[in-house]
Amino acid sequence: MMKTAGLPLFRLILAFFFLAGAQSARITFTNNCPSTIWPGTLTSDQKPQLSTTGFELASKASRSLDVQAPWKGRFWARTRCSTDASGKFSCATADCASGQVACNGNGAIPPASLVEINIAENGGKDYYDVSLVDGFNLPVSVATQGGTGDCKTSSCPANVNAACPAELQVKGSDGSVLACKSACTAFNQPQYCCTGDFSTPDKCPPTNYSKIFEDQCPQAYSYAYDDQNSTFTCSGGPNYVITFCP
Repeated sequence: MMKTAGLPLFRLILAFFFLAGAQSARITFTNNCPSTIWPGTLTSDQKPQLSTTGFELASKASRSLDVQAPWKGRFWARTRCSTDASGKFSCATADCASGQVACNGNGAIPPASLVEINIAENGGKDYYDVSLVDGFNLPVSVATQGGTGDCKTSSCPANVNAACPAELQVKGSDGSVLACKSACTAFNQPQYCCTGDFSTPDKCPPTNYSKIFEDQCPQAYSYAYDDQNSTFTCSGGPNYVITFCP
């Protein structure tokens, strides 16, 4: 009798823990840019990639994706994409070099504006930010829906390309500036990449180049150790809205 009576309770406990671990967040992508973009997703430091690792998103369109907690990764948008005669898909900015619309576990090739989100399980504290550490290609913002705590919007609404110095510019065939490299990507020197002898916050202060990004988008990470006013938090299992060209 004790075994028979205890089994349903044991199953109930298992179901509770399963449901607690199965909490998910909904990420909604909105394209406010005048042209089609191709968002990409990358799961870092854990299990499989999301069910969608890249997709087409027309101007003024939105699409949602459910992400199971805990989860950590990044999102970005590719621009000026096309498929050649051999069927290879590629983009002028933030390409993930998969040859397909899906990125399949590849990250964005800099320069790329990034949204980074660390989703906690069981309603814990999430961390999120907009990062220009890998450069800039599009304005972007990330906002929460629901949740408790600060839960503020992080945004880089400025067109950094308009302020990008010549040595950091990525230009299209028509001469227009498509993206702005970080100094690390452009010069690959330790003082800009915060590596080697410059691998600690006190040895890697802001540079004249990172200050350009900071001046345009003060809420975004402008270089590796730009932690002040750049990391945002929200608890209680919020959903997220990522808007390109907010």
